[in-house]
Amino acid sequence: MTDYEIKVQNFRCLNAAAKKGETVFVGSSLCELFPISEMLQNVEPRIRVYNRGIGGDVTDGLLQRMEESVFALEPKKVFINIGTNDISRPGYTRARLLAQYRKILEQIKVRLPETKIYVLSYYPVNRALPGTDPAQVEAMFGARTNAELRAVNAELEALAASLGCAYIDVFDCLTDESGNLRAEYTIEGMHMYANGYAVVLERLLPYLLENI
Repeated sequence: MTDYEIKVQNFRCLNAAAKKGETVFVGSSLCELFPISEMLQNVEPRIRVYNRGIGGDVTDGLLQRMEESVFALEPKKVFINIGTNDISRPGYTRARLLAQYRKILEQIKVRLPETKIYVLSYYPVNRALPGTDPAQVEAMFGARTNAELRAVNAELEALAASLGCAYIDVFDCLTDESGNLRAEYTIEGMHMYANGYAVVLERLLPYLLENI
């Protein structure tokens, strides 16, 4: 089994003992690395979050694991952060990403009509950290520029609204004066330390507290 398959199988095992009607976070590494359950212990321990992020995942992958990552848990709320790896891959088009995202949202609405869906904006990046090799930057980020992320975020917001889903902007709270992901928050310009996630949690908290 691949690491990816092992993680999906582990979700199946965990779901057997999970409490239904709670909150699910689903996405790629930016979701998987979010230490939200630990952070909530110091803020609001009544909120139970099941993290179903898998590093490196794309929209195609999530569509294949919706049962294990969302449906089986029958959550009251689901927060989604998927698609940045699609943007980084060769052959990326915004139209295909949005079509895939629409499928994800529509599937949840059909299978779980009572579940509240929250679409998280994409986080900013920082492609200009000191000592970063330009060739490595291009290989790692691809088309993932802040200009493209802002453009996709605007279309994600419109998509969410068209399907009756909530959209949460977590982009601007993470940027510096140049519009880049703040250097003190990021490991390599893309992934974040816990201090960056603390800022995200502050933005998400009002939505997490709704109807608990």
